[in-house]
Amino acid sequence: MLSRTADSLYWLSRYVERADYLARVLDTATRLSSLPAAYAGTGNEWESALITAGCLEAFEEVYDVPTAETVTEFLVSSNRNPSSIRRCLEIARFNARAVRTALTAEMWETINGAWLELQGFKTKSLLSTDLPRFLDWVKEVSLRVDGSGHRTMLRNDAYWFSRLGIYIERAESTARILDVKYHFLLPDQSPVGGGLDYTQWTAILRAVSAATSYHWVYRESLKPWLVADLLILKEQMPRSLAACYGNIVANLDRLAEAYGRKGPSQRLARTIQTRLVNNRIENIFQAGLHEFVSDFIRDNAAVGDAIGKQYLA
Repeated sequence: MLSRTADSLYWLSRYVERADYLARVLDTATRLSSLPAAYAGTGNEWESALITAGCLEAFEEVYDVPTAETVTEFLVSSNRNPSSIRRCLEIARFNARAVRTALTAEMWETINGAWLELQGFKTKSLLSTDLPRFLDWVKEVSLRVDGSGHRTMLRNDAYWFSRLGIYIERAESTARILDVKYHFLLPDQSPVGGGLDYTQWTAILRAVSAATSYHWVYRESLKPWLVADLLILKEQMPRSLAACYGNIVANLDRLAEAYGRKGPSQRLARTIQTRLVNNRIENIFQAGLHEFVSDFIRDNAAVGDAIGKQYLA
């Protein structure tokens, strides 16, 4: 496969996954901001949304104060945000068109149809009554793209590159949500395990579609260290760091077998997977959750860079 074809497939999946993540971040911020002040925290949920999305600095170049209106506009449709939901879907469709012959008809129709549907959403209405419907639509688009690829693509290098894009992006998204929760969202004066903490952890679980899974796995009331355990170490949880790296390693190994050699990306990914499999949540909390997640985000970016140099350059 040509490296530019692999690159387009990889980034097509990353941008669709990123749009889904931004929709989840905005949905969580909206839920928290609608709660009474006693449960919603200090009112910094909109700033935390920007930090989670990794674009606080870019936002501050355009706006002075993060409010519901400014953050929603910036993350959904701003031309001055290169990672807005609209821009993510636009880039995804551009990449899909560039590799049209590497996609199945169902996958192309899903992506192209989503782009055409996007034109029907008006920015003004998204800042008011249509926002919940729009965010649900973005999450549905991600599910349709993911599902059409999973159900119709040949299990060859095109499929493996597209899967790598999904899981590299998803691993970073889950890590960022956890990091912002512990490092930014909880006010200093609020006790861990208190009512505010419980409300915020519930919002985080809903953001990654894990509220029901949590109770199936642990069968007890919500506890912060168990939420972290679910999202970091439980391979049964599709959005956990361990599950993402199980899939990253598997797809990189398939590429290595198809192309006849392993490289830095396989070695780095397996090192991270081994670290996750052999870890315990008690050790992570003892060393510091923020420090663990920060190191993971850095290492995940290194795997992405290694994939780019090994296969996409």
